[in-house]
Amino acid sequence: MENIMQTIEMVIGKVGAFAWGPPMLILLVGTGFWLTFALRGIQFRKLWGSLYLGLIKRKDSDHGEGDISHFQALMTALSATVGTGNIAGVATAVAAGGPGALFWMWITGLVGMATKYSEALLAVKYREKDEAGNMSGGPMYYISKGLGWKWLGMLFAIFAAVAAFGIGDMVQSNSIAAAVNATFNIPPLVTGMILMVFTALVVLGGIKSIGMVTGVLVPIMIVFYMGGALVIILLNISGVPAAIALIVKHAFTPTAAAGGFAGSAVMLAMRMGVSRGVFSNESGLGSSPIAAAAAQTKHPVTQALVSMSQTFIDTIVVCTMTGLVLVLTGAWTSGKTGAELTVMAFQKGIWGGNYIVTIGLILFAYSTILGWCYYGEKSVEYIFGIKSVMPYRILFIIFVGVGSVAQLNLVWSLSDTFNGLMAIPNLIGLLLLTPVIVKETNKHFQLKKEEQITGNNLKN
Repeated sequence: MENIMQTIEMVIGKVGAFAWGPPMLILLVGTGFWLTFALRGIQFRKLWGSLYLGLIKRKDSDHGEGDISHFQALMTALSATVGTGNIAGVATAVAAGGPGALFWMWITGLVGMATKYSEALLAVKYREKDEAGNMSGGPMYYISKGLGWKWLGMLFAIFAAVAAFGIGDMVQSNSIAAAVNATFNIPPLVTGMILMVFTALVVLGGIKSIGMVTGVLVPIMIVFYMGGALVIILLNISGVPAAIALIVKHAFTPTAAAGGFAGSAVMLAMRMGVSRGVFSNESGLGSSPIAAAAAQTKHPVTQALVSMSQTFIDTIVVCTMTGLVLVLTGAWTSGKTGAELTVMAFQKGIWGGNYIVTIGLILFAYSTILGWCYYGEKSVEYIFGIKSVMPYRILFIIFVGVGSVAQLNLVWSLSDTFNGLMAIPNLIGLLLLTPVIVKETNKHFQLKKEEQITGNNLKN
């Protein structure tokens, strides 16, 4: 039995190495560059508009079909992406690749905004109503309807359904239980039971319940964590220019060994920055467009612009805050890594900083559970039909408790692998449907331009 398990772990490890290996990372970032070119840098031209639509306007004035508002769709997607990657992932990248890794996270985030825009546009364009009258969409729908390749859409749904139980469920509850036990000395079993109750209260109500909760929880958790980071940055404001210069410098030159830091080559900084950047914002993996498809909107481009801001908030804002704290406090040279390194940096930067990171980690991981439950639910519904949704939700809740007390080495490897494999069918869909993305975008903005001209003429 032990030999069989070792063989399984070895196979999963090799598949995972391919799923998150250099070719896949190049394809993910390369797709972002291609879509940036095809859409003429829409993430730069329309950044303010995307932030305004998602965070200020919040709702589509046209009251299109959908289950939740623009803002709730954005918060649901952010709930799944703003997670342990923003705390532990950034620290892992900087600990291995040096400060230069943060620069490559920025590049990944900037081109990933075009990818996220494209995913959301297709998700809304090809979405459909299910038997309960709720919207269903995402890569499985735009692959099967846009390309006519139902088998490839099914493959994506299978990958996403498996990944949801790991990366979006057990791994998150395990992280919460470990953090609560380390900081507050509460047994993992107790944490798991409480988590099951709080998860059930939200996810059993479906996307409208999830959207309502994430619409409140996500802004609070992001502001809470960023507030702590901002205080540390302001206390060290004179060192910010030097920190940014260090980040840019070591993106292109090797980082020498210092303290507990072993040193890093440029390629390692690039690889760590890109891989952790993709892991954090999930651009190209195909998860967040499932939430985008539920938004109340008539125009695919409108929700696409809102979704684009998700990657900006996740990587350019939250990850940057973590990275700057690591560099400004000097903690990155300590030899520590992961969440432990971020805790150390916050503790050095401000009194009670360890509690800020721990509470932030708990909230980030819990919100990820909520977002990924919906992603997995829609994937399972695509495979087995609407009758599978409620049994899936119940099973998902049970696995929240299991994850809090289990040893998850195999689960982590399996879910991480399937999370990476989701990108393959999704990227195929994005690349082959680029003409559709460009056409819909041009048509929308041309219509907006004509409406503006007509409106000005009527005024005159």
